[in-house]
Amino acid sequence: MLYLRAQDMKGMSLDAMKRSFFKGLDAIGKRERVLLVPPDITRLHGLGGTLACWAVEYYGSAVKEILPALGTHVPMTDEELDIMYPGVDKSLFAVHDWRNDVVTIGTVPAEEIERLSEGKLSYPWKAEVNRRLVSGGYDLVLSLGQVVPHEVIGMANYSKNIFVGTGGSEGINKSHYLGAVYGMERIMGRTDSPVRAVLDYAQEHFAKDIPLVYALTVVGRDSTGAMKGMGLFVGNDRSCYEEACKLSLKVNFAMVEEPLKKVVVYLDPGEFRTTWLGNKSIYRTRMAIADDGELIVLAPGIARFGEDSEIDKLIRKYGYKGTPAVLAAVAENDDLKANLSAAAHLIHGSSEGRFTIRYCPGKMTKQEVEQVGYVYGDLASMLKEYPVESLKDGYNVSASGERFFYISNPAVGLWAHAGRFDAS
Repeated sequence: MLYLRAQDMKGMSLDAMKRSFFKGLDAIGKRERVLLVPPDITRLHGLGGTLACWAVEYYGSAVKEILPALGTHVPMTDEELDIMYPGVDKSLFAVHDWRNDVVTIGTVPAEEIERLSEGKLSYPWKAEVNRRLVSGGYDLVLSLGQVVPHEVIGMANYSKNIFVGTGGSEGINKSHYLGAVYGMERIMGRTDSPVRAVLDYAQEHFAKDIPLVYALTVVGRDSTGAMKGMGLFVGNDRSCYEEACKLSLKVNFAMVEEPLKKVVVYLDPGEFRTTWLGNKSIYRTRMAIADDGELIVLAPGIARFGEDSEIDKLIRKYGYKGTPAVLAAVAENDDLKANLSAAAHLIHGSSEGRFTIRYCPGKMTKQEVEQVGYVYGDLASMLKEYPVESLKDGYNVSASGERFFYISNPAVGLWAHAGRFDAS
């Protein structure tokens, strides 16, 4: 059921969005024990944190816990909690432990995975969620966050926030690997994908006893270039997600006229501190970049590869060397076979030799960057050539007179040209 549909392509004010959100909560009805599942700091600009603050205001003492959907990300610091959820009592927050703090509520059969992967994979998939969702005695689990094109599942959020954001190691690993093997460029920007189908199956068959309601935002740039909420959708079934996807593809997807020879992406150091997250610069631009083109990633906050220390070691060991190399490594090495989300990430983070990826990190060495298969760029020199404070999103001319395409935040969209994206 879709409780609320509110949108404004010119951008919604926060007051207007708050009024709409409260109308959606009114439609849900009174609740006495509420669990909020918002995004973490890596989704800062999606307004999910703002929704969580409003939900606390609306429900008051009925909010018993807040469980940020960390997935494999590191726990949030007190400073990050203050940034993401200003004024909210820190004692309400719980930390999701994706390796130890989950329960299995059902299993998607191997034949379903085989069908969805077109015969490339055949394994059962465990629907794992944080134990609080099934044993906390809640009469509302309110999942909050942004719908935007995504590299693993096509369009982010909805049930992904539950089965991945509060999921377990096996469920996260196998779902990511399914998406990677099926093909990232066949998935991004699509409402339906093999990974989404797996989560749909899990929600339909195993999650009916969880009192789930979704509040989904769509965020885009208004006519001045400022990030604004363009839509808010509240509901307890897939119609909520589908409505958000329709709007997201209007505001978050850009079809460029021709393949881009040079793309420069800036990674805000407050949001991107690992290549695990920062490689959205690769995922979201790859379908727009020309063969033999170049992607330059200006990454002042990048200090390591993985959010998780074990995954960080695997990325350093195997590198972003392309799909054939990763598939061979999975077949031959138990450590990577046991961490298929890392393997998926390694596939996603390679250009498959089609274009150059020049990483310019603020807190990593040339040796570290080159060891994983990227070309190193000196950040200070690159910022002189591409002074981000004076660039506009889209086409620019560099200090040396070269034309390039600039993206100030890759997390907010998807870029492609017609030759690499079938919109049908």
